[in-house]
Amino acid sequence: MISRTTLVVATLGGTQTLAWGSTYYLPAILAAPMADDLGVSSGVVFAAFSAALIMAAFLGPFAGRRIDRLGGRGVLALSNLIFATGLVLLAAAQGTAMLVAAWLIVGAGMALGLYEAAFSTLARLYGSEARGAITGITLIAGFASTICWPISAWLETELGWRWTCIAWAAAHIAIGFPLNRFVVPASVQPVEPATERPAPFVSSTAPAPQTATIALLAFVFAATWFTSTAMAAHLPGLLELAGATPTVALTAAALIGPTQVAGRLLEFGVLRSFHPLLSARLAAIAHPLGAVVVLGWGAPAAMVFAALHGGGNGILTIAKGTLPLAIFGPADYGFRQGILMVPARFAQAGAPFLFALLMERYGASALLLTTVLGLASLAALLLLNPSQKAQSI
Repeated sequence: MISRTTLVVATLGGTQTLAWGSTYYLPAILAAPMADDLGVSSGVVFAAFSAALIMAAFLGPFAGRRIDRLGGRGVLALSNLIFATGLVLLAAAQGTAMLVAAWLIVGAGMALGLYEAAFSTLARLYGSEARGAITGITLIAGFASTICWPISAWLETELGWRWTCIAWAAAHIAIGFPLNRFVVPASVQPVEPATERPAPFVSSTAPAPQTATIALLAFVFAATWFTSTAMAAHLPGLLELAGATPTVALTAAALIGPTQVAGRLLEFGVLRSFHPLLSARLAAIAHPLGAVVVLGWGAPAAMVFAALHGGGNGILTIAKGTLPLAIFGPADYGFRQGILMVPARFAQAGAPFLFALLMERYGASALLLTTVLGLASLAALLLLNPSQKAQSI
């Protein structure tokens, strides 16, 4: 018989797949037809999408605070209604203003319905024991692009981009909303106030206040999300600049999804018996290692780079949920997650444009920036030591 926890993880994994596939991964398929139909450039569509990410950054802490107080069921269910509204307005857009407005509404849904909200929901349900559940939903939702890109592409070919948006809106109403509303439990685990619970984490050199630890984590998350988003937007073209043929570049890029899942399986199996800081450190060094290899050896190393980047990125996605839980505990987890992800959302919003400029000017050597960011993230993680107790503030 399926346990209640397994059912919750499967439900959130499914609704997260829908949430990511119908929003974050939508522009990759629909940006070009949207732009052609509306008479604007694809850059305008991606700019509107970036505005959605910024909206999510602003609203994230408020959504997290709500989940801290009342649990995540209502917030996640509301996100489905907001996603559906934004997608319907997107389908009805006739110009730039309505396009931007629709994406801003989708961005509000992102604040309430993507990983941060799901992680916070699990933290309120299972407290400090939520690590396995967090890993579980990322294992399922790691296939969001693999599943939803072909669906979006088929719908766009058969029905057009507007009806594709309508179809995803209908999925949120018919599938996402009832699952989040009626399967996710309403009950939450009581947690002690954050001011009464010392955070079991400090600097390796001296006791660090929580604000310093938060700053270090916020930097790590921002740097790694910048790299992740830049690679998602430009990886095939980047590998071609490194000397790979289009076929090799696309084949290597296709490895990202499977290696992300492989990294998450490694975390779920071997690494779950260790502190999540170890997982984060290993993941942070993966992209820089791959970048050094591909810059040194060029096209023959394309597959190695993709595998290292994908595996590291898969583990880092989990670390964004498990590290704050291990560091600070479940008290005020949702609000803290929202704060931590504000810089990451801004970095994510600017990554495709900035990295495109670097590629245009420096070619594959643009990877030097993400290499430095990865090494700086590792350095920040090395300043934290799981073996000591932090002083509360």
